[in-house]
Formats: sequence, C-alpha cells, structure tokens
Amino acid sequence: MSGATETVTGAGTPARRGDASEPRPGGLRPGAVATGLTVLGVVVCALAATAVVLTDVGVYARVGVPAPPLDVRILGPVLRTVALLTGALSAGALLFAAFQAPPQASGTVGVQGYRALRRAGVASAVAGLAALGAAWTTTSDLTGSALLAPAQGGLTGWFSVFATLEEPMGWLLTGVTLLVVAAGCTWFLSWRAAGAMGLAAAACWVFPAAVSPAATGANHDWSGDGGMVRTVGGIVWLGAVAALAAYRVHGGEVTDVVWRRFRWLVLGSGALFVVGELVFQVVVVGGGSLTGTAYGRLLLVEAPLVLVLAVATALLLRRGPGAAHRRTLVPLVLGGALVAVLGVAMSHMVPPRFLVHTDSDLETLIGWDVDRPFGAVPLLVDWRFNIIFGTGVLLAAGVYLLGVRRVQARGITWSTGRTAAWLAGCAVVLVATSSGLGFYSPSMFSVHMISHMSLNMLAPVLLCLGGPVTLALRALPAAGRSNPPGPREWILAAVHSGAAKVLTNPAVAAILFVGSFYVLYFTPLFDGALRFHWSHQLMNLHFVLVGYLFFWPLIGVDTAPNKLPHLGRLAVLLATMPFHAFFGIAVMSSDTVLGENFYRSVGLPWISSLLEDQHVGGGIAWATGEVPMLLVVVALIVQWSRDDARTAVRSDRQADRDGDADLHAYNEMLARLRSGR
Repeated sequence: MSGATETVTGAGTPARRGDASEPRPGGLRPGAVATGLTVLGVVVCALAATAVVLTDVGVYARVGVPAPPLDVRILGPVLRTVALLTGALSAGALLFAAFQAPPQASGTVGVQGYRALRRAGVASAVAGLAALGAAWTTTSDLTGSALLAPAQGGLTGWFSVFATLEEPMGWLLTGVTLLVVAAGCTWFLSWRAAGAMGLAAAACWVFPAAVSPAATGANHDWSGDGGMVRTVGGIVWLGAVAALAAYRVHGGEVTDVVWRRFRWLVLGSGALFVVGELVFQVVVVGGGSLTGTAYGRLLLVEAPLVLVLAVATALLLRRGPGAAHRRTLVPLVLGGALVAVLGVAMSHMVPPRFLVHTDSDLETLIGWDVDRPFGAVPLLVDWRFNIIFGTGVLLAAGVYLLGVRRVQARGITWSTGRTAAWLAGCAVVLVATSSGLGFYSPSMFSVHMISHMSLNMLAPVLLCLGGPVTLALRALPAAGRSNPPGPREWILAAVHSGAAKVLTNPAVAAILFVGSFYVLYFTPLFDGALRFHWSHQLMNLHFVLVGYLFFWPLIGVDTAPNKLPHLGRLAVLLATMPFHAFFGIAVMSSDTVLGENFYRSVGLPWISSLLEDQHVGGGIAWATGEVPMLLVVVALIVQWSRDDARTAVRSDRQADRDGDADLHAYNEMLARLRSGR
C-alpha cells in the first residue's frame, strides 16, 4: 500500500513521490487493487451481518411466524448488505461525478467524472440485483416459506404477495430504480444526468426504510420519518467518503473546490443520519431493555461507533484538504460499513419497545391516540411535529433569510413583500402538517381536506410569490469555468431542463393540479393510501409540488420555463376553476364514503356519520378552494398592471433618448398614405 504515495497541500496542489495511477510492483494498478479490496470488503461485511443475524434464533417465535429454511436466513442478510453498501458506492460516485469532478466545456463529464460514472454503473447494477434478491428473500422470510415458494404461483403469486407484504415491495422498487440508474450510466455522460441519477440512487432508499417493520405501532410517524432520513443520510455520507477515497486512489487533486463540496456533502448527510438515527432509536427502544435483548446489545455497540465516526469526521474536516488521503478516508469507509452491517442485523431483530408495549388500535393505525373532538383549542394545542415537513420548512425559511441577508449585503434590494410571502408559505406548511391540523388529519376526512387545501391551494401561491429561484441566483456566486458546477449552475440546469418545461406546460400543470384530485379520491387509491404514514407524507408532498408547478407560470416571481402572456395566464386560471369547484361539489353530494374501511377502523366516537363528515370536507374543498383562486386572480391583475406600467416607463425613456423617433416615423407613414405615395 506504500508503493505510490502523495500529499496534498492546503491549496490543493499535489506533491507526488510517484503517480497514484501508475502500476504497482507486480503489474497491478491501484484502481484494480482498490476494486478487489472493495469487493472483498463487501463480501466480508455481508458474511458478518449474516453471522450476527443467525445468532438471534428466537426472533421468529417472538414475531409469531414460522422460521424459514436456513438458505433464506443466510441469503437474506447477505443480499441486504450487498445492496446497501454497493448502493452507497453508486450514489456517492454519481454525486461526485456531478458536483465535485470538473466537467468539460461541453457539459460532458471529465476524466475523473467518467471514472466515477463507470464505477457507479457497476455498483448500481450490483445493488439493483441484490435489492431484487432481497425482495425475494424477504418474502420467504416473512412468510416462513421456502426460497422458491412464492414463484410457484408465477407472476400472479408474486404480485399477490407484494400486495400483502409492504417490505418486499419496498426492496423491489429500490432494485428497479437502481437498475434504471445502472442503464443510465451507460447512456448518459453529462454532469446534469449524473446529478439526477445520483439523487435517484440516494432517494430510492426511502422505499425499504418507509416500510420497515420497526416503523409500525405507536409513534410510527416519527420512527418512519427518522428511518427514511437516517437511511438516505447514511447512504450519501458513506458514498461521499468512498467516492473521495476512490478519487484519491486514481491520483485526483483535492482542490479547495472539491474539498468545500465534500465538506458540505458530508456535514449535511452526516447530520441527517445522526438526527434520523436518534429519533428512530428513541422510538423503537421506547423504554425497553437494552442489555436484555439482541437488538439492544447491538445498539450499545453501534451508538459509540457512530459517535467515534462523528468525531473523526469533524477532525478530518477541520484539518482541511491536506488530510484527505487514504490513511484517513479508508478507516471512515470501514467504520461506515460496520455501521451498515449492524443496521442490517438490527433490522432483522425485534426492537425492545415491541416486547414491553401493547399498542392501541389508533396507535396501530395512525401512530397516536386521539381522545377529544376537533375544535379551536385542539387546533392550537394538539401539535405533533412532522419531522420531514416541519424540519424542511424551518430550514427553507432559514436558508431564504440567509439569502436575503447576502443579497442585501451586496447592496441589492430585495422586496419585503417577497420575504413575507415566502415565510407565510412556510408557516402554512408547518401549520398544515404539524399543528392540530396534522394531528387530526389522518383520522378525520374533514380535517384532512383543510390540510389538503392549505398545502395545495394556499402554500404554493405564497411560496411562488416569494421568488426563491430569483433570490438564489442573486445570492449564489458562479462556480467558474474551470470548476465543477455549483449550486447556482444546478438550479439553472433544473429550471431549464426538459422535465421542467414539460411539467410547467399549462396543460400538463393543470391536469396534474386538478386531475390528481379525481384520481386520488374517486379511486381505490385513497382508501389504500390512508393506511400508511409514508403515503400520507407522499400525498402532502404531491399537494405542494403540483400546486407550485401550477401557480409558478401564472403568478410566480421567478421566470418559468414556459412563459405565458398575462391574458393567457388568466385564461388558464379561469379554465381550471370550474373543475376544482365541481370536485368539492362531487365530494359534498356523494353517497359513498371515501376511505370507508379505514375511517370505520378508526372509529372516533364523536363522529356519528362518516358521510356527514365527508360532506363537510367537500364543502371545505369547495369554499376554501375558491378563495385562494380569487386571490390569485387579484395578484395576476396587479402583476399585469405593474408590467404595463414598467413597459410605459421604458417607452417614455426611449422616447426621451431618441426624440420620439417611432412616433415621428409613424406620422410620416400616415402622411405618405394620405398623399398617395
């Protein structure tokens, strides 16, 4: 390992005693050695996870399912570990190719970016196949059946099992996504595509995390959110460290820009992992015994290891780019892999809380008990913080204020009204998801509709009026021609992408905005979505996004990919209003209870008629939906008037400069027409 060494100065200038890309004695290149060691490390980690899982022989008796054959018990943790580790390598390599490796002037990745893209393609393919295998073995593990038992019914047998068991479906979706990413790595070579695939390779891990068996019962909203946050954060953290280590193996220079991007990526993802892990473990331990359970004993090993990794990461980042060499990066990668091994093993064990706490029916269905009717006091008092949306909007508000401060420090004025609109939009999202609205929304259709209208009709209008893209472009500096693309370039690439142009097309945005109401509520999709916390979060996200996509080209301060004249904007808005009103009337007049199976299972005693509560919800959708629309009409007319005023001012200034040349030319043309010339 000492055949070729190099150091990096604080400014990122390499001082070599041998090129790290040159062959080592014996004809092996460092890249080949690193690849071999990576494969060996993944195999060792998989075997270690399997060995730990096999020590807990009583887990099947505790959960009340028959023990599957030994091959299922061995293959399951092997495939999960391989998928997790190679998935992290894939996400890290793609994010490195997009955000840390300098691309060519054409937008194609450079040499180091291409190497990272190739590594990501192989890692994604392995991770995707392993995740599909994990879906298979998880099915057998949960049913106590032989490895090939679900396949005896053909595709129908598989789909029936996946429709019943959520965890295999989560692994299936992750596997399919990673295989699509692997295919994309062979077709696309731009840094924009690498960034999109990197985000997909990291985000797809929310699927198995969201349906984890530990994220059930009391407080499963917090454990579910914590599990998703920690999984994605851990994937990005481990992938980022491994990608930088691979970059160093191939002789890459750790410049100040590379180091700064690495620093922010590791700090952000590490913070997500630590916070998510803390929330998740506090919920699933829930006062149970640590030393008396296999899960607890592994947690006692994992907790100090995470603390050591956090301290080591902080010390590394404090030392600067000169510390970014194999002697510091490789131990971090190994430590992160060990945490992943422990996580895979613990995911197969029963958390302590489930051994000491009996959940009520409401805790099983929505995560908490509801013991009094909804009203003004519960709305203000019964807060339940939504980890993802609550934290997200608080960060969004803070980052926006920092952007305003930076812009004003440069002497650029920024409208107070825009700031107020953005903060008000964030406040609406916070109240809709974390106040009494969020507390009662899962159990009452009428309250759900208030939250729905707030997220879909009011919050997007305010957020669009805040002009976040314009603020970001004014606050963020350009990366520079020879540097990797920075946040400013990423925002521009996203806004001008083909996907943005399609989604903000007035017809597409209107169909998503209005049509999704009918698809969600008047199909079995709504009844199925009510049963899971992750689907509630997905609905909330959908409401905000489709609302933002619809209102952005109409009244948004930011320039939209598809520009419409003011008259066209007003026409689109007026054309959608009847469809939205009809939706509320249809819900209000329906004789069929939407989500009846779920709401009857909830059985709140103060709701005497589910149909009456639904009619109230329909009235809320009809009444509250029209008010924001009228506000949008007013805002659109005001913007139209201001644009006309600015156009008139520009015309007057031009006339003052050229002596009203256009008017004189027009008058001369009329004179010639009158004289017949």
